[in-house]
Amino acid sequence: MIRTFIRFGRIALAALAAVAVAGPAVAGPNKARSTKVVVELFTSQGCSSCPPADAFLRDLSKRDGVIALSFHVDYWNYLGWADPYSSPEATARQRSYRAALGVRYVYTPQMVIGGAAQAVGSNRDDVLKAIAQRGAGAVAAIDIAMSTPKPGKAKIVIGAGPRPKRTATVWAFLYDRALTTEIARGENEGVRLINTNVVRAIHRIGEWTGKRERLSVDLEKLGAAGRDACAIVIQEDGFGPILGADSFPLPKGSS
Repeated sequence: MIRTFIRFGRIALAALAAVAVAGPAVAGPNKARSTKVVVELFTSQGCSSCPPADAFLRDLSKRDGVIALSFHVDYWNYLGWADPYSSPEATARQRSYRAALGVRYVYTPQMVIGGAAQAVGSNRDDVLKAIAQRGAGAVAAIDIAMSTPKPGKAKIVIGAGPRPKRTATVWAFLYDRALTTEIARGENEGVRLINTNVVRAIHRIGEWTGKRERLSVDLEKLGAAGRDACAIVIQEDGFGPILGADSFPLPKGSS
């Protein structure tokens, strides 16, 4: 079962619809051709239909060429279990995709692939097909480098590339690689959940117009303390197609 969430003004209507990622400091620039496909799972520990999608995301995180990220939404927290990793920022990101992708409502579990397609998060066939389509040349190869020349500071260099139709946002997603929770209440009561590459902080850190960009980032202000890694994502118009992405381990004592 997929859990859907529709909001009309102050009235929230919930309906069930039948369907069936802390390393050492980076000594120098860490470069890679950024053709990786970003898969975003919108999930909740309070949603009984989400564990299969959580497990699938864990499988996807082991694939070369995929950056798999888990965004925990907060709109199911009233169901008896408040997801400790949920945030209004994750919910806001999913709602922005609703408009960008032309989806009628937000729901869990939902996967957004490359910022350009979406599917039920537990539907392996649809998700793998979308990943293959995005990885078949649709994603621009943009060099992204990240270095930490000083404690608590990071420098990010984005190479030049084709000018996007609309200015692209440079996102920084700070995440924990694996989090285990014993669910004590709610729809998943008694279940031991393992969540993968859980995004704990979402930040817009710059813009990219096709020209080479250099960005200086204060890791402390980004909330990097205790986090495992950071994904840098270049996304057209904020919530459009993802043009390039890469992920980097955060150094210990990054704050």
